[in-house]
Amino acid sequence: MADETFKARLARNDIVLAPGVYDALSALVAEQAGFEALYLSGASIAYTRLGRSDVGLTTFTEVEDTLARITERVGLPVIVDADTGFGNALNTQRTVRGFERTGAAMIQIEDQGFPKRCGHLDGKTVVPQREMVGKLKAALDARASAQTLILARTDAVAVEGLDAALDRAQAYLETGVDALFIEALRSPAQMDAACQRFAHRVPLLANMVEGGKTPVQDADALQAHGFRIAIFPGGTARAVAHTLQGYYASLQAHRTTLPWRDRMLDFDGLNELIGTPELMAAGQRYE
Repeated sequence: MADETFKARLARNDIVLAPGVYDALSALVAEQAGFEALYLSGASIAYTRLGRSDVGLTTFTEVEDTLARITERVGLPVIVDADTGFGNALNTQRTVRGFERTGAAMIQIEDQGFPKRCGHLDGKTVVPQREMVGKLKAALDARASAQTLILARTDAVAVEGLDAALDRAQAYLETGVDALFIEALRSPAQMDAACQRFAHRVPLLANMVEGGKTPVQDADALQAHGFRIAIFPGGTARAVAHTLQGYYASLQAHRTTLPWRDRMLDFDGLNELIGTPELMAAGQRYE
């Protein structure tokens, strides 16, 4: 993106593909792979920091600390999952101020009731539309810069149906938010309906969850629908968990890592990835 702002990047028609990250190492590897934005997944923080499900257990401070470690290490724009704003409108303002200070490019706020849960789990609830509109207005008032983007997410498709979810998205858009996220659309037809109503007015985000409610499509197909952001938020944690299952099973069975060596970085390889030679050279300037 060079010196282009994330807001300007989203004004272009070609879709932004943002992989899910959950710590500085995953963010660094994603940056080295050539992505132009990252998605800090609240679910993946729950999976990796807590070893727990995405059911509202993570807190503002845990997400803020994770974001700080990421923005200190990489230069890409980070879309941050702020769940429900971690409370009411005043909590949401604290969240926006904290995440903006910590370097978020876009802050996502959803309309779920508490306890919230992963958007692709059953049993969700949503707060009244009026309450969410107030939260979004509070979020917009709290940010110090209009370049810090606010993404409004509605989970109402599963609770109230598609038409009600689209009406909620319309009300959220009228508050002045910068992008919309209509979660857990059930079919390509529903994806088209959302895009037909909103894609010409505001960037729309598509959430791809392996095994979730929305059919998983590639970024080019999502762009053809009309989406301008595609996230694969939990895929990273699922891939890592699968790798760890194999690695630990092999180590337990063989009592050594040798059978797994072709699927690992060695000591020097990992140090090269994380920039140890450059760090050592920087340190020598102060000796």
